[in-house]
Amino acid sequence: MQGKIGLEEHFALRETLGDSLPFVPPQFADELEARLLDIQDMRLKLMDKHGMEMMLLSFNAPAVQAIADVKKADEMARRANDYLAEEVAKRPDRFQGLAALPLQDPDLAIRELQRCVKDLGFKGSLVNGFSNAGDMETCLYYDLPQYLPFWAECEKLDVPFYLHPRNPIDSWAQIYKGAEWLLGPTWAFGQETAVHSLRLMGSGLFDKHPKLKIVIGHMGEGLPFSMWRVDNRNLWVNSKKHKGEKSIGYYFQNNFWITTSGNFRTQALINTMLEVGADRILFSTDWPFENIDHACDWFDAATIGEEDRRKIGRTNASKLFKLGLD
Repeated sequence: MQGKIGLEEHFALRETLGDSLPFVPPQFADELEARLLDIQDMRLKLMDKHGMEMMLLSFNAPAVQAIADVKKADEMARRANDYLAEEVAKRPDRFQGLAALPLQDPDLAIRELQRCVKDLGFKGSLVNGFSNAGDMETCLYYDLPQYLPFWAECEKLDVPFYLHPRNPIDSWAQIYKGAEWLLGPTWAFGQETAVHSLRLMGSGLFDKHPKLKIVIGHMGEGLPFSMWRVDNRNLWVNSKKHKGEKSIGYYFQNNFWITTSGNFRTQALINTMLEVGADRILFSTDWPFENIDHACDWFDAATIGEEDRRKIGRTNASKLFKLGLD
């Protein structure tokens, strides 16, 4: 399929390369570094070769979210966003931006989101999970009450918020002790993001702000498979109820969109289509941590209808992010 749009496609600054290198074996470090620092060369050539018209670019993980000093987190977010705006301006027909945000401080995050959307022309934001604030043991999740003004601003600006994974902090990761191979994209990323998403769904957030648009990657971080069980247990008389007025499945189907980033499995795609519908799924590659050719070759051959392929590959993204592409 020609004209595909990718939504979870990353870049780095030199000082944040170290955040990403642990996720590949040492022998691939040089390759990953080259991929993360490149925007206008190798990336574009691969996009052209495999039918990708556009990427929405975002800062690597955890980067801003793992800077416990609030002032420094704000400075890093602004630097990354300014750099990204310069790169997008070179080829706006091929690249658009998603803002990095210092959610250690909701007021600073609001200010930076406004700047990125109104002044830099970004199409939304991508945030790398919970934020450390003050010290590395303080982990802030975005269902906390202090984030309501931030969510109100997201709804007002009508821009999507992409919740991207990060690992749990070491003191919370005892379950992985002795099985460290489960950390990162293998398993811990998905579990961490799924729980964070469920916290948002069960907090009452979407009752207060029903037009919020949340995007999660990797074919839904396992959530499509689990929706029925989550809701069924919450119906039990003696269970601890979440705070939402509606079912968790309702919020999942009405406030969440899902990308195919880094999960190129047709069975998983079909399951996700059955759970949320083809209108809420969007193509992505997860470059540079996954290969553009792997993502595109799989998607182009996946056993789905051509109308659904076009929606997932292109038109859903154009509509959600207001890209103005047919």
